[in-house]
Amino acid sequence: MAEHTVAITRVERLPQGGMITLRADLEAQEAVDLLGMVGLAMPEMRRIADTEAGQVAWMSPDELLILCPPERAAALAAQMAEACAGEHMLVAEVSDARARFAIAGPTSRQTLAKLCPVDLAPGRFEPGEIRRTRLAQVACALWMTGPEAFELICFRSVADYAETALNTAATQFDAGMSL
Repeated sequence: MAEHTVAITRVERLPQGGMITLRADLEAQEAVDLLGMVGLAMPEMRRIADTEAGQVAWMSPDELLILCPPERAAALAAQMAEACAGEHMLVAEVSDARARFAIAGPTSRQTLAKLCPVDLAPGRFEPGEIRRTRLAQVACALWMTGPEAFELICFRSVADYAETALNTAATQFDAGMSL
């Protein structure tokens, strides 16, 4: 029986977005207050909180990643850094250090499952959830933006590798494969 390859998952490198890292004790009221001051919300563990001001992704017990429009990132980072002066917190704009990808389509879960050691099965990984993991040989974070859609970020220095890996996984695919 011949193997059939299909490309029913779309991989797209997204334009540069604004990204700010916040390192802090996420249990502390000061961190919650800092986010609230700029119109953001504290996400639950391994989740993304959406607000009109941007998204806040839980990255680890002491790290958040704030996603905002690129033209707002520098001013927002400066405002946050000023507000947390004297506190045990770190704010850093990391927009230029990261690349973003959208992965969408009916086989998006299977495409990512070929590259990432994460259980992406329905009911195990759903919209609004985020994981830090690996994409083949590189560090990344991925989250679901919809029922058949993901976003992924990785270091900009490995973006070409990530894009090639994603496109290869999306096209070298047996249409009968299931997750």
